[in-house]
Parts: sequence; C-alpha cells; structure tokens
Amino acid sequence: MIKTLDNQVIALAGLAQATHLVRQIAQRGSADAGDMEAVVRSVFAIDADDVPSVYGGVDKIKTGLQLLDRQLAGFEPPDAELARYGATLILLERKLVSAPRLLETLRTGIEQVKEQAEYFGELNDTVYANLADLYQRTVSQLRPRVMVNGQPSHLTNSTNANRIRALLLAGIRSVVLWRQCGGERWKLLFQRSAMRKEARRLLQSSQ
Repeated sequence: MIKTLDNQVIALAGLAQATHLVRQIAQRGSADAGDMEAVVRSVFAIDADDVPSVYGGVDKIKTGLQLLDRQLAGFEPPDAELARYGATLILLERKLVSAPRLLETLRTGIEQVKEQAEYFGELNDTVYANLADLYQRTVSQLRPRVMVNGQPSHLTNSTNANRIRALLLAGIRSVVLWRQCGGERWKLLFQRSAMRKEARRLLQSSQ
C-alpha cells in the first residue's frame, strides 16, 4: 500500500532536500553531489519498486529528513525561505496536473533525458541542461514562478542556473510522489507531530 505516512514523509524529505540544494547553489555556488544525485535521479524513477527506491534508499535523503524534522518542530516552520519554495512547488504541481499539454510535454521530455542519462551513466552538465530546458518549457510557463534568492554571480552562471532548474523539477517530482502517497496540504498543518515522529524514525533506521 503506497498511501502511508512513512511514504508521505519520504516524499516530503525529497522535496525538502531539493529546495535546500537550490538554496545552497544560489547562495554558495555549490551543493553536495550525493544529495543532488539522489533527488535529480528521482525524476527518472517512474517505475520504482517502492517509494524509498525512488531516491535510491532512505539513506540518500537523510539531509531532507533532518530538514523536515526541524521544519515540523513548531506550528510555524523555522526556515521560512525553504517553506516558501516548498509551498510554491506544491501549488505549481496542482496547476501542472490541470495542464494536459504541459504534462505530456514533461512526460515525453523526461523519457528522452532519461535515455540520455542512462547512456552517459552519470548526471553530467548536458543532462542538467536538458532537465533545465524541460523545466523552462513546462513548469516555468505556470504562475507563480519560484523566485530563488541568492548571489547574482551564482544565479547568472549557466551551470548553476541549470542545476537549480533541474532541482526544482526534482522538487515537483517529489510533490507528485507525495500526492500519490496520499499527501494533502491540510496534513501539513494537522499531522505535524506524527510526521516529525516518522521523520525521526526513518532517520534512525537509515543510520
């Protein structure tokens, strides 16, 4: 059964990790390669055996689980910027689902880039550039846009810009997964304690 609390928390951890990496690149110009690999590869994991496999295992999203643990500590998330990124991507996912043409473009594009990623065997700059282009042709056509804050020198760097857009696409993938697992916005308000407890359990199990 996919619609379980642990699966919802795993998907939210994927979203948290993706948005965290967006901010790191925007502010510092770099981010952890392993953390990036896990969330970006989730875009291609359409036929995974289970939810943890989408990210390559729970241990691959430990950063996201740690962030989620902190964000769920109180009624108001302590990191407002990451919460804003996440909330915007949740809103955009709903709009994307309601736009069949863009959704089909996204599905077709992901299949094409997946083949490319498998050919190269790694997530190189070309793969990131094509994911970024796909994001621009689909999600970027919707409103509101995700407004990323950071250092202008990092944001205007084409390699960094491509990675940020690819990570935002990965964030959308996590939101889609969260919905498939039974995620709803009201649960973010009223099941915070249960989700935080589950995030901590998953963290312990991934040690």
